[in-house]
Amino acid sequence: MPLTEVAKNIPANISISTIRRVLAKEGYHRRCARKVPYLTNRHKSERLSWAKLYKGFTRENWKSVIWSDECYIYLGDSHSRIYVTCRPDEEYKEECVVPTFKQFSVRVMFWGCIMEGEKGPLIVLNYPGGKGGGMNSKLYREQVLDGCLKSYYEKKKAEKGKVYFQQDGAPSHRSKATQQWFQESGIKLLFHPASSPDLNPIEPVWHELKQVLRRLDPPPSNVESLSKAVLEAWEQLPVSDVNKHIKNMPKRVSAVLASKGGHTRF
Repeated sequence: MPLTEVAKNIPANISISTIRRVLAKEGYHRRCARKVPYLTNRHKSERLSWAKLYKGFTRENWKSVIWSDECYIYLGDSHSRIYVTCRPDEEYKEECVVPTFKQFSVRVMFWGCIMEGEKGPLIVLNYPGGKGGGMNSKLYREQVLDGCLKSYYEKKKAEKGKVYFQQDGAPSHRSKATQQWFQESGIKLLFHPASSPDLNPIEPVWHELKQVLRRLDPPPSNVESLSKAVLEAWEQLPVSDVNKHIKNMPKRVSAVLASKGGHTRF
């Protein structure tokens, strides 16, 4: 509720600044609202079930999970302001401007995975695009499952003995054909509730990857240079960043239990 509305509901004649000062004294400050996925009651129930299911997972259990996700990277993607020092008549000079692009016309989709102690493969996904031309079960199987996951999973299983694979609930992931592939391949799936990016430690890794890209000078200018830059940035990311996000999985479980399936700070 805006503070102007709060003031209207108070019988006494109190100014906005006084209300703001009293709220600040109690620890309330104006903050940018966090953007999070909308959670229905069903989503919350699934998240709570997830937390109850995995609250007994040990550190060794979490170390045996392959965390995966797809991610779009847009050309010219930037969420920060860039300041330059110049005179008024110089503000449109080439060295004082930041080029922008039509983001939705230039984007690349990647699939990647992580485990504690390492970054797994990161690949560029090729798909037709447009209406009805997104990543479907056939392309997911060809490019991801048969393309790199199966060999990576088998390698990790030989090393660790027992390995789980996590994926979200995208249509191409939960299709009958995809589920059959997992059964035939003997790959154990980790249950992942819908609308829950906060329960996947690869999400903050994507954020850190994009931060690396935003610091590039000059920035990528086409699909080829963008793809190359992303793959190079992935190699540069320290494994310690991957580890810190996976190590806090018990905290994520506790946070979901505490919020009864609601949003968490992750």
